[in-house]
Amino acid sequence: MCDNHLLVMLLSHTHSVRNCLSQAGGGGDSYGGLHYHDNNLVSGSLEALIQHLVPSVDYYPDRTYIFTFLLSSRLFIHPFELMSKVYHLVVEHQRLSEPQADKIRLRKIAPKVLQLLTEWTETFPYDFRDERTMRRLKDLTHRLSSGDELYRKAVQQMTQGLIRKLTALGQYEETLMKISITVTDRLAVLKTKPQAIQKDILTICNDPFTLAQQLTHIELERSSFIGPEEFIQAFIQKDPRDNDKSRFSGHKKARNLEAYVDWFNRLSYLVATEICMPVKKKQRARVTEFFIDVARECFNIGNFNSLMAIISGMNMSPVSRLKKTWGKVKTAKFDILEHQMDPSNNFYNYRTALRGATQRSITAHSSREKIVIPFFSLLIKDVYFLNEGCANRLPNGHINFEKFWELAKQVSEFMAWKKVECPFEKDRKIIAYLLTAPVFNEDALYLASYESEGPENNTEKERWKSLRCVRGIRTVHQACQITLLLIQDLYRSQPQTSCLLT
Repeated sequence: MCDNHLLVMLLSHTHSVRNCLSQAGGGGDSYGGLHYHDNNLVSGSLEALIQHLVPSVDYYPDRTYIFTFLLSSRLFIHPFELMSKVYHLVVEHQRLSEPQADKIRLRKIAPKVLQLLTEWTETFPYDFRDERTMRRLKDLTHRLSSGDELYRKAVQQMTQGLIRKLTALGQYEETLMKISITVTDRLAVLKTKPQAIQKDILTICNDPFTLAQQLTHIELERSSFIGPEEFIQAFIQKDPRDNDKSRFSGHKKARNLEAYVDWFNRLSYLVATEICMPVKKKQRARVTEFFIDVARECFNIGNFNSLMAIISGMNMSPVSRLKKTWGKVKTAKFDILEHQMDPSNNFYNYRTALRGATQRSITAHSSREKIVIPFFSLLIKDVYFLNEGCANRLPNGHINFEKFWELAKQVSEFMAWKKVECPFEKDRKIIAYLLTAPVFNEDALYLASYESEGPENNTEKERWKSLRCVRGIRTVHQACQITLLLIQDLYRSQPQTSCLLT
């Protein structure tokens, strides 16, 4: 449902959010509790919006409305409650509860309701992890399909698709947990055998393009499990006009969005670790230049999230302070990349590059040209400020649907991008290293940095002394061993996993 066609339609619905509060008492037309402006729905009561969702014999809601309402409605009503209301509206209004329900009328309404349910289950499958929602879905589809083989097949197809999605999510979550345990076991081995950490990224992969491809595999795999509703659950607070009951209680929340953010943080720390770990300046410079080339390849692919994670890792203080190392690095390419991701003017340069990648994706002739992986933290920031800038409800109590048109546009862009299949050949050995190689926490990074290039001022000297005293470190070799102990807390607090390893 969240394809480029849907996105184009959403673009035609959205207005500037700066004026999203101006419609509360302004001009426009109202029909049955819904308020329109320039033929666009801008607000309405919850009950009217729900009725607008439910098909009838001579009406079917616009696809953009279905997506936008299903995305935003969970702020005001639990998905299970919404499904119950849809059930009652269909059964009661279409008189399907009568023993001798009009067969002709049923044949007219059933395909439309089944289409609505199909769009719901395909786009928001995680809603049906709640057994109550699933049970109500089965009740409704049973009424629609009873006595008609054609509808029974349609229901069976829809149900099988939903089960496949939920099964895949369950397997993904189980794999994340299993690999998290594996990582913990590896740390235990490293405590007793520090030499096991002697592998570095260049021994695993010394080709920047190949590494950028494997990073793209991880990005697309991680993002593919993020449901659109997770943006609502993670970033939008409950409206104070609503009651205290959480709209998300009673069913298992997906945490794929958090896992994706964890991956960004891990990659940043991995880059910093790989640069700070080598004892020799020449090797540190070589690793630094390698990651610059990887970042450039990520940019060319359209993988802006990995690009920004690499830049973030290289800009961490323990790395940026290595002046002697940077003195050996050809930084021209890095300066260009930093310019592209410059945060000034609200990331103007990046947003321009993103628009170019998006246009390339729309007109793509190959799967590689379709790849668009946005800088995810900035997308989150955009959603956050959209939420903060506009109220969920207008002063008259209506739901501010104009705000949710804009929110749906932003989310649907990401949902379209994440559907792209990675065209590159997968290298499981490289991916395993990226996901499970030990990474230093902040103290370990500073310790390795000071051991490589000594502290230059009193602040650095005091910090270095403090870090060395913690473990009684006297040599660089001991410092490398101690970093293995320091990273344990980082691994325990952040699961570094992926079903790509299975």
